Amino acid sequence: MDSKMNSAEFSSNTTSGDISVVCPMKPQHISISVLICLTFLVGLLLNVFSLWVFTCKTPEWTSNTVFQVHLAVSDVIICPMGPFMAVYYHTANWPFGKALCQLKIALMTFHIYSSILFLTLISIHRYVVVVCYNQDSYMNRKNFVQKLCFGVWLLVLVKGTVLAMILDTSTVNNHTLCLSIHQDQYTNSYFIANFSVLIPGLLLAFTVSVICYSLLVRSMSRLDTSHDSGQAIKKKSCKMVTVCLAIFVVCFTPMNVVCSVGLVVKKFFPSNCSLLLKLETAYYVSWILAGANCCLDPIIYCFSCQKFTKTFRISLRRIGLRLKIAQDESS
Repeated sequence: MDSKMNSAEFSSNTTSGDISVVCPMKPQHISISVLICLTFLVGLLLNVFSLWVFTCKTPEWTSNTVFQVHLAVSDVIICPMGPFMAVYYHTANWPFGKALCQLKIALMTFHIYSSILFLTLISIHRYVVVVCYNQDSYMNRKNFVQKLCFGVWLLVLVKGTVLAMILDTSTVNNHTLCLSIHQDQYTNSYFIANFSVLIPGLLLAFTVSVICYSLLVRSMSRLDTSHDSGQAIKKKSCKMVTVCLAIFVVCFTPMNVVCSVGLVVKKFFPSNCSLLLKLETAYYVSWILAGANCCLDPIIYCFSCQKFTKTFRISLRRIGLRLKIAQDESS
């Protein structure tokens, strides 16, 4: 009886004297899948609308607009993967094949790290424009900014492509897995990539953003607020600081922290299945928070572009008017 219970909890394979413990697959609660779908759906709608405003309603782009357009693109590319991720998390099985698994890995990498880099560049740009007030700065030149954005995409493209080529689907306990903590053959690859590239990148980007926004807030405290224009600039800048730092802290930090802890436990304490399963659930929940950055980024556009805010309000009024007309006609 004891041996049957142990085999139900986990299976052990011995190769060259090493014991590899495979914890049982645990489908996640349906609420996680529903929230992931809703988060990415709202994010898709908001960012498609944002791109429409930038491309159709903003005839003249500034260097800041260029950063925001690329940030919106980085949000859009991950949203279609929401339903696939929802199915996978709920069933603990990836039925979509190797190609879609590699596409998922690539798009997740593109989204997370391009978003982090573009938010960091927006922080630097805001610092240069408001604090340094240097119109001749390279950060105010659209050609330079476009080349900078191209460099970001090239960097994340290489990173995402390499990860997608290294990692693959695998079958564990009759479950097909894709980018899972239960894939023992990739534990070392996950561990090295996480602590040598991903975490340092996040910490560096967050540190740069905090420094830029700290200097920005200090500069705003000296601003003359006796006039309405000074009060408006200070209020808008402080709100933008709050949103950007909130995205870093709430959206990106939990996922990276949980992922790092999970990899440490998997590498050094692989037999602790109970803790690993809890960390796996926490990681999936953290993806809801990570996806929420797609919904929060458009708030930044509102604070930094009056044209965007005006178009957004007009569009909402038109939608409300159309809904009202439809209701009157149906009644």
